[in-house]
Amino acid sequence: MSRAIELTKELVRFNTINPPGDERICAQHLGRIYEQAGFKISYHEFEDKRTSLVARIGGSAEKKPICFTGHIDIVPLGRKAWSKDPFAGETDGDKMYGRGVSDMKAGVAAFTIVMQQLAKQLERSPGVIVVITADEEKGCGGANHLEASGVLGHAGAIVVAEPTGNYPMVGHKGAFWVCAKTRGKTAHGSMPHLGDNAVYKAARAVSKLEGYDFGKPHAHPALGLPSLNVGVFQGGLNYNSVPDEAMIGIDMRTTPNQDHAKIKADLQRHLGVDVELEAIMDVPSVYTDPNDPWMQHVFDTVTPFLGKRPEPITGPFFTDAAALRKAFKSPPTVVLGPGEAAQAHQTDEYAHMSKIEQSVEYFTTIARRWCGI
Repeated sequence: MSRAIELTKELVRFNTINPPGDERICAQHLGRIYEQAGFKISYHEFEDKRTSLVARIGGSAEKKPICFTGHIDIVPLGRKAWSKDPFAGETDGDKMYGRGVSDMKAGVAAFTIVMQQLAKQLERSPGVIVVITADEEKGCGGANHLEASGVLGHAGAIVVAEPTGNYPMVGHKGAFWVCAKTRGKTAHGSMPHLGDNAVYKAARAVSKLEGYDFGKPHAHPALGLPSLNVGVFQGGLNYNSVPDEAMIGIDMRTTPNQDHAKIKADLQRHLGVDVELEAIMDVPSVYTDPNDPWMQHVFDTVTPFLGKRPEPITGPFFTDAAALRKAFKSPPTVVLGPGEAAQAHQTDEYAHMSKIEQSVEYFTTIARRWCGI
């Protein structure tokens, strides 16, 4: 069993379910690997035990380092029972099972092994910055903390090892989540005329949301049109009372030509004064022109493995790149990792071990080309 497979299994054994997260021990395990390889490491916590790791090696005045990044928090197991131990890294044929193995501890393990193997050569190169984050699953909390803290410095390109089945993605939509509340006045259910029913107000708002068109924006050439989904509708405490509050959870996925603050203002006008809006997640979209020279180098790297040159595609999920690109002043970014996107957050989540091995080759070539080693 290769070191990349072994490390993937080690990382799966850390229970970093978010919430609560508790990524500290897993981050420290990775930190020791990087430190022993010669990287300078630092830990950054935005809350107790919510630990992100930054590891650096090399450096040059002529060229910025390349960034490899991934998160180590994972989502809850779900209600359905698992047939495998979610924290054991059990294998069956080419598959390794475990919560977070695809999303995205396999990717973190793969680039960590690459950095360990190349460390001596990287010391005399433009270098690498590795960013391993906490709290990505709840809205990029660790990456946002790093960006706000100003500790990251510079990077000339970013590789995000999220699950793509080793097929490069040139971007992803933004995620803008809004909590919409309506308020009323409670009263006895037998005397509704004495109250003011917040659920009725929310129901009227939901009917307006179904037809919301974002002002009919032009479709982005790669990311298409924005979308809106009502994911939560809550209101009332008991059958025989008039509800005085109701809540609608709105999930919008946006494109690079949209401003979230303007969307919120337009949505407020659309829903009217009976609805209070609060943004609870604001993750911008990510997009790199497929004709960017570095992105073309990435396409060159993966072509022999895919058997054909990849088509420019984008992902349906958000990533830490949204925060890290802001910190690094918008360098070209590829989302590329060995996990399977369709396995993310699934019961009996698995990754293909052959793709973990393949990603080690990808990441090695990408790092060597950037650093000239």
